Amino acid sequence: MSQNAPLELAFSSKYDSAHALRYFHKHRDGVARRLSDWRDRQLARQALRAAGDPGLVLDLPCGAGRFWPLLAEHPNRVILAADNSQHMLDVALSRQPSGIVGRVHAFRTSAFAIDLDDGAVDCVFCMRLLHHLAEAEHRLAMLRECHRVTRDTLIVSLWVDGNYKAWRRRRLESRRAGRDGTENRNRFVVPVARAEAEFAAAGFEILGYGDFLPGYAMWRVYTLRKRP
Repeated sequence: MSQNAPLELAFSSKYDSAHALRYFHKHRDGVARRLSDWRDRQLARQALRAAGDPGLVLDLPCGAGRFWPLLAEHPNRVILAADNSQHMLDVALSRQPSGIVGRVHAFRTSAFAIDLDDGAVDCVFCMRLLHHLAEAEHRLAMLRECHRVTRDTLIVSLWVDGNYKAWRRRRLESRRAGRDGTENRNRFVVPVARAEAEFAAAGFEILGYGDFLPGYAMWRVYTLRKRP
């Protein structure tokens, strides 16, 4: 089990029952969102294949169970699912198909202090968390905790630079900061070189990655392997 004290980040407190339910419906609203969800799932499948189609996977943070049906496509896969928000877990367990829920072992824990033993799973599947972490020390803390818990691989998504959307976001943020002198953000772009250096510092090597829309979108999904 982890000996770390879990970090408490400001954005975590927003996930009450109403917000968790809105999050469940978010990726089902409108054609554009459904297409985006389809592409996210495509990238996740590719990442799982690159990881060797692991048999024991920890989905963390699992949110409202968005990726549970995808993870359950592998008939013999054991799925552990965890989130820092009990409200998210409650929505996932009540809204996802019962046949899928029956395949999932859900529990509450922090990504910074995972309530599992060392090397407990084949793969940690970590989507839609790293882009919320502004500080390198927080990203490294999370990556090192994933390194402790996985026996083999980590799949992680984040926003990276080197594309049109990141360039446009940087311009918009510069204008906003110039107007009010403040920055009220909870999502962040990480330069590719910095992200990959942090993976190495946490003890991972890169097996591969996929971009949502190469050259345009910020989302990138990495498949990483744990170095001994």
